[in-house]
Amino acid sequence: MTSNMDPLVVGRVVGDVIDMFVPCINMSVRYGPKRVSNGCDIKPSIAQQPPKVKISGQPIESYTLVMTDPDAPSPSEPTMREWIHWIVVNIPGGTDASQGKEVLGYMAPCPPVGIHRYVFVLFRQEASTIAVDPPSARNNFSTREFADRHHLGLPVAAVYFNAHKEPASRRS
Repeated sequence: MTSNMDPLVVGRVVGDVIDMFVPCINMSVRYGPKRVSNGCDIKPSIAQQPPKVKISGQPIESYTLVMTDPDAPSPSEPTMREWIHWIVVNIPGGTDASQGKEVLGYMAPCPPVGIHRYVFVLFRQEASTIAVDPPSARNNFSTREFADRHHLGLPVAAVYFNAHKEPASRRS
């Protein structure tokens, strides 16, 4: 029965970050050769540069991408939930995030303690372009409030990975 469970529900992404939604756009997130799939482990050392995020959809549609950490600073006490890592708006459908406008520059994962979830959420925009100001702080961001404020509705795609602090001897 567990195999039929939505991994976003099992991983508590639905609930902690977003509400239940029906995925209707394909989104591929890659750090070099490593493809992000729900619940996979990604070492922070390979996630230092922004990932390649490809999305399906039509070129006449535009999308907003948000990357967030709902486990900051610690999964057992996420007092800074959510920590925003990246915001890109006005991404044309059928392209990748590099074709959009970066509102908040990419911040690589750097979990201080415990296993952190890093969540990519994609929204379809009502308009082809939207103006978004960067948040005043990275901590205590709310993906839901952001979506409400910019009339984005429910997500159209989401994926997350897990990461934990690497031992100093393994960092390059």
